Amino acid sequence: MSIYVTSSNRKSSALTGSCRKIKDNAADWHNLLLRWERVNENAASGAANIVNIRRSQSDQLTDESSSQTDAETQIHGGATEPQTDSAPSLTEECNKLQDAVDKMVVMVTKMERLVMSQRGVQELEEFQFGTEGRKVPLFLTWDTQDFTLSCSRLLSSFQQELKLKQLILSELAHTMSPDLCLVYLSAWLHQPYIHPNTRLSLEALLLETGHRAL
Repeated sequence: MSIYVTSSNRKSSALTGSCRKIKDNAADWHNLLLRWERVNENAASGAANIVNIRRSQSDQLTDESSSQTDAETQIHGGATEPQTDSAPSLTEECNKLQDAVDKMVVMVTKMERLVMSQRGVQELEEFQFGTEGRKVPLFLTWDTQDFTLSCSRLLSSFQQELKLKQLILSELAHTMSPDLCLVYLSAWLHQPYIHPNTRLSLEALLLETGHRAL
């Protein structure tokens, strides 16, 4: 079940102060995750196309080597890089993948700001109520430290996943090994750093702030 938060329904809420800020941040986390999933899914086809192009180039190189027909002309600067007509397509797909990673960088930057915002709320609460915080939870059971910890864990997962995406971007189009290409493609699709616990953390955050019904 998805949640949809707009500026209009945010203003209709009676929540104010720390509660309002934390609930808005939780909605932003949810929307960023949805956006991340869309970008990742859309870019997956581009990554698959790059793998197919590289496998085709590898197969062509193998065929030419086995027949020993003009093998010397297929070597560029001593590297086993085949000259094929697929280069423009490869460049196009790489540009699409670069665009996806650029969007992910922007999203992670926004996530970092959300964590900074949450830490600011925690510091304000500690200033107002002391290090032990409020006597009554802001929503159900969490205190501000719980929110900060949850958001920090979410950020860490996406930061690590972004680094993996950047590595795949830099290596995928230059990898001659078909098996390694498939490993990179699988890593892009399955997102090992955004594991089930990451999604559970987000669901807990949404439940605690009232975006999910009990």
